[in-house]
Amino acid sequence: MLKPIPNANWPASWREAYEFDLLEFFGESRRNPGYVCAYQNRFNKLINMVEERLPKGSTIIDVAAAQGNFSLGLAERGYKVTWNDLRGEISGYVKLKHEFGDLSFVEGNAFDLLVGGFDAAVITEVIEHVAHPDEFLCKIATLVRPGGYVFMTTPNGNYFRNRLPRFSDCEDPAIFESVQFKPDADGHIFLIHLDELTHFAREAGLEVIDVNLFTNPLTAGEMKLSLLHRLIPGTFIAKLEAASQSRLPRGLTERLLSQMGVCFQKPGVKLEGKF
Repeated sequence: MLKPIPNANWPASWREAYEFDLLEFFGESRRNPGYVCAYQNRFNKLINMVEERLPKGSTIIDVAAAQGNFSLGLAERGYKVTWNDLRGEISGYVKLKHEFGDLSFVEGNAFDLLVGGFDAAVITEVIEHVAHPDEFLCKIATLVRPGGYVFMTTPNGNYFRNRLPRFSDCEDPAIFESVQFKPDADGHIFLIHLDELTHFAREAGLEVIDVNLFTNPLTAGEMKLSLLHRLIPGTFIAKLEAASQSRLPRGLTERLLSQMGVCFQKPGVKLEGKF
């Protein structure tokens, strides 16, 4: 992935994307080490989820892909990736970072996409920004061929610090339509709870294949724990993160870990290939 050279003539959306990239990928971790660690944790989790299920050469659409880090990362690993975002102008910025790999672009609102037949769709930190997450997942399912997958990362609604409402408790989600699609944590509307996943999947014609919980408060640098990132080795933080995922009782991990990675599958002929 190439690091763009900033230009004074860049549009505002490009400059904003570049600032995030400086924090997430290009060496500015000292500004917010917990945020960077959590982002890299999520990036690696998503890549691993895809590589465990899909052979190289499979077609993937990355929906609401923003600055395209997941699109680029998957393309560099041998997948045929289609980048999508509501903000079409940001595709020019993504092209500046494209070093190698099969990458194409489709602009527009995810609800209006007319493409389909992909082996998989990727939705990273998107579903919590829409007023109708159930309808959103139904739309994403139409982009995937029978036997294909939907890979999702989203904040864990069961996390002990979550104060946002459950979608299933909301009588009229339409009241949030005017504030949907906003970026960053300020744009979160609902956080999905683990016991809602099966319902979401069933309504979309999908099956829940796997659920991974990850990112503890130390990893994310929450509650001022980001200060510890400057004092203890990253390898130790990584070991604690791994232990929090695998060695704690399930009930505790559901409350302690702030992120979830979910693999859905659309019933049909399973994908085949050499992994």
